[in-house]
Amino acid sequence: MLYTLAQWLEFEGLFNLVRYQTFRSGAALMTALFIGLVIGPRFISMLRVRQGKGQPIRADGPQSHQAKVGTPTMGGLMILVSLVLSMLIWMDLSNPFLWACLAVTVGFGIIGFVDDFDKVTKRHHAGLSGKVRLLLEFIVAGIAAWLIVGEINTNLYVPFLSNASIPLGPFYYVFAAFVIVGAGNAVNLTDGLDGLATMPVIIAAGTFLIICYLVGRVDYSDYLGIPHVPLAGELAIFCAGIMGAGLAFLWFNAPPAAVFMGDTGSLALGGALGAIAVASHHEIVLGIVGGLFVLEALSVIIQVFWFKRTGKRVFRMAPIHHHFEQLGWKESTVVIRFWIISIVLALIGLATLKLR
Repeated sequence: MLYTLAQWLEFEGLFNLVRYQTFRSGAALMTALFIGLVIGPRFISMLRVRQGKGQPIRADGPQSHQAKVGTPTMGGLMILVSLVLSMLIWMDLSNPFLWACLAVTVGFGIIGFVDDFDKVTKRHHAGLSGKVRLLLEFIVAGIAAWLIVGEINTNLYVPFLSNASIPLGPFYYVFAAFVIVGAGNAVNLTDGLDGLATMPVIIAAGTFLIICYLVGRVDYSDYLGIPHVPLAGELAIFCAGIMGAGLAFLWFNAPPAAVFMGDTGSLALGGALGAIAVASHHEIVLGIVGGLFVLEALSVIIQVFWFKRTGKRVFRMAPIHHHFEQLGWKESTVVIRFWIISIVLALIGLATLKLR
């Protein structure tokens, strides 16, 4: 909105600042952070009143989690409100990547909200049918992939190699949808401890803020040997908005959590990261930067596959963060150590920009 206004005023005076993506990125982060902190207390109070007993806690989970009974869920609504409002204020609303990423974020958020609502209403942790949820996710991801691929080529770029790519042709649409859905569900599986998913999402968003800005600049992309995507620079502002909204939520989600983000937030944020990675042509790098999410998802896949084959478990409990809890690690220890892993993986992901 402000960018459109500044453009209409031909960026005169102070409006000249709005021309720069770096300025709007910082402004978007601070705006989302401010909105989240302001609406947070009332939002949590409203959720607590409406949900009563809060999110159902698994009886077969770590016993320490039983102390969390009564904590409200659907806190992801706070993230969505602060993020969307911040984007409407600071983004270039003519950018197609923005609308594709917002479609995924809001669409996955709605799917997650329905899932959370089902859990709270039925007082059971199962929620929506897995098949129904995946079908809805692929519909949303497919629409976003169609919007994004209309602006980019269908090559899969390989990190560590300068301008090396694999032409996927029409298959790229399917691949893009899988990246978006996979990222959404991987973050969803990671969201099992206070603050565990929130900070790695913030770290990943900060990493892709840098990547999107560089990819959107023809001079930097040529110098680094990375694909140039002319419209991707605006997504740096979107990444900043995720960081601001995430930091505001973390204020209330820090142990002991006053609210859980639920599937409403985790699906939305994961899907957003997937869409950003597709739009910036750094899908494989997302697998590195979001390696923690990949590890969490793989632990569930391995556990289910092996148990069905042998009747035995590879991990004491999946996702893997629960395995470490069962080994005797305190929740705060698991969370902080996983944060450290996320930082290291983000640095490796950034290294792919230069090591070519």
